[in-house]
Amino acid sequence: MPMIGTAYLRAYLPASRIGPLLPHRAVDRAGSIIRNDRFMWDEDITDDAFYTVWQGVQYACPRNVRVRMIEGILAFTNMYPSMPLLTEEERRGYKTELNRLRRETAHSRSHILSSAWHVPLRWFSAYRASDREVYDGPTGTSIRYRTSAGDAIDRVQWARNVLDGAGFADQVVDRIRDLERWIAEFSADAMIELDYATVARSFPEAELVFDESADDVRASLLALEADDFEASRTAYMKVARRWAATQSYTLSN
Repeated sequence: MPMIGTAYLRAYLPASRIGPLLPHRAVDRAGSIIRNDRFMWDEDITDDAFYTVWQGVQYACPRNVRVRMIEGILAFTNMYPSMPLLTEEERRGYKTELNRLRRETAHSRSHILSSAWHVPLRWFSAYRASDREVYDGPTGTSIRYRTSAGDAIDRVQWARNVLDGAGFADQVVDRIRDLERWIAEFSADAMIELDYATVARSFPEAELVFDESADDVRASLLALEADDFEASRTAYMKVARRWAATQSYTLSN
C-alpha cells in the first residue's frame, strides 16, 4: 500500500528540558501502512524524539506516537458522534490510558499535528516568508517553516481576530482558535515547525522553490484587516488554488 503524503506541525522544546529520549532513527518501511482493529500508522511507534539545531540551540520534539493515536481517535469520535467507531466502554478505556500516559511525564502530550495529503491553510498564519527554508529530505526537495512559539501565537491570535472581526463563520474561526490553543500550551521559547515533509512530492521541484504560501495567507489577512475584500480574495485564491488538488485527496478519502 503506498505511503500517504503527510505534512506536520511540530513543537520542539530546548533539548535540555526534555530528558533522555533517544534520537529517532528513520526505518525504511517500504512505504507500507500497518493497521490493527482501531489504528493505522506508517511510522515506528518507539518512544523517541526528533532532534534539530535552530538558531544555535539544540531542540527536541518527543514523538509520543501512542498519545497521538489515542488523541486522534478520541477527537474523531467527538467530531463524528454518529459514527459507531468506538463503544462507550472503549472510549472510557482510551481516556483512562491517555490520562495515565500524560501523568507519566510532563512532556507526554502531542507535540506533533499531522495532515494527510496537504498543509491546512490555517497553519501558514503562524509564519512569515522569512521563516521559510527549502531543504533536501529523504524523498527529495521539501519546505519547512520555523519560528518561536511566542511569535507563532501572536500571529495566529492576530489572524483569529481579523477573521472574527470580518464576520467569518464560527467554524472557520474555531479552527484558528484550536491552533492558537495548541501552540499556547508550549513555552514561548519553543520552536514551532511546519514541515511539508512527504506532501512536497505532490509538487514539481520548480513549484516548491517558488511556493510562498505563508506570504499569500498573510497578504490575504492584511487586506481583509484593511477592508480591501477584493485584494484579500485575490491573495487567498492564489494560495487556495495551489493547494486545491492535494486537498481534494483528503476530501475524497
